[in-house]
Amino acid sequence: MRILVSNDDGIHAPGIRALAQALATEHDVTVVAPDRERSATGHALTLHKPLRVEKHDLGGRVKAAYSVNGTPSDCVKLAVGPLLDEAPDVVFSGINRGPNLGTDVIYSGTVSAALEATIRGFQGVAMSLATFSDVGYDEAGQFALVLARTLAAHRLPSKVLLNVNYPSLSEAAAREVRITRLGERKYTDLFETRIDPRGKDYYWLAGEVVEVEEDPDTDVSAIRDNCISVTPIHYDMTCKAMIPEVQGWHIPTTLAGFAAAGKQD
Repeated sequence: MRILVSNDDGIHAPGIRALAQALATEHDVTVVAPDRERSATGHALTLHKPLRVEKHDLGGRVKAAYSVNGTPSDCVKLAVGPLLDEAPDVVFSGINRGPNLGTDVIYSGTVSAALEATIRGFQGVAMSLATFSDVGYDEAGQFALVLARTLAAHRLPSKVLLNVNYPSLSEAAAREVRITRLGERKYTDLFETRIDPRGKDYYWLAGEVVEVEEDPDTDVSAIRDNCISVTPIHYDMTCKAMIPEVQGWHIPTTLAGFAAAGKQD
């Protein structure tokens, strides 16, 4: 298969090299990734400056590699636009340094790269290593190769991507693969206040994960149990069950209706 690889940790991150080289043992792999770390950029796009591309050598059997001075979503758009001669069969994003669990997926540049692929009609997989050490990328890369073989036989449906979290290998090998749903991933926002040389305040955002009890079928529980989590997610955020209730609110649909509703208040 033709596989496009991207990430949000940047072209020089060890995770993307491990992912690209593992996939390139069996597939035609091209890498297009940010020129530096772009973590927590979500689905941001670069609209107010030009995008510039530089070529790199990631070694192994990787066909080609490029860096872009933009976001992960920029990278995928640019790749499937002017950079690639042929459209990819699958887009892999990662391997991210640190987990992307639960609500992390809303902020994650790693997930957004895979999401951008899905929006454009390609299969997308976001892969994260649930540790901030540099141990386990090769093992997670081998699991990506297993997923690539699987997706060659079982195509994902429209609007759906896979969010994969691989557990830390600091204690033991991964126990099993669990197909999961998104759990809860909440943080206490901590802002450290500092003063710049001109005497003005500035702030550093930090945060600590709030531990909550999780059902065993969630991605958070899988990682806690040292299991690989595979979560199908989709970008249609419509709460379909809520539509009949909102219709029952009889929201005014005309200017006259707005005026009448205002008088009643």
